[in-house]
Amino acid sequence: MFQNVIDMDLISLQLLASDQLTISESSAKVAYVAAAVLFVLSLAGLSKQTSARGGNILGIIGMLLAIGATIFGMMVGGYTMMVVAIAAAVVVGAVLAVRVPMTGMPELVAMLHSFVGLAAVLVGISSHMDTNSEIPSAELLIHDIEIFIGVFIGAITFTGSIVAFLKLRGTIGGKPLTLPGRHIINLTMAVSYTHLTLPTTPYV
Repeated sequence: MFQNVIDMDLISLQLLASDQLTISESSAKVAYVAAAVLFVLSLAGLSKQTSARGGNILGIIGMLLAIGATIFGMMVGGYTMMVVAIAAAVVVGAVLAVRVPMTGMPELVAMLHSFVGLAAVLVGISSHMDTNSEIPSAELLIHDIEIFIGVFIGAITFTGSIVAFLKLRGTIGGKPLTLPGRHIINLTMAVSYTHLTLPTTPYV
């Protein structure tokens, strides 16, 4: 969910970059901010077992609000693809909810969390490659930084969740992987770096 907040910030920044906002865009902007707050409150609720149910409810409300703002406030076309994507997600989620036992929930959560990270990476790359959005040069650096942070965190989330899934399944062990001759390699890199960075002429 934290990554969803970053994704919404990318969209909000594009809205702020424009001089004039329509009513639908302004409403969507407010909805994104409200959804981000609900996601934060959801994370806070999920931190304790006693408040986890309420945290899930807040997360669901925030996601519905974000999806509604995207469909009715931001999208001009592509409603068919949105319906297909939502329908597929509902079917997959319903099947997994029925078939996956409680003992397999940690593995399922790890795998689904990897999809969140992958989605954040794809959204960041798509935002970087988007040629239709006009961002003022003064805000371009902020936009690029947000894209970098989103892709960076999303990539770590994706790979980390895959490793967690494989460890929970017992595919890979918990013993750390060490590189043979790592000390010699580190020493060689340190000496090479020192040699390249030191000045070639003595100070006067």
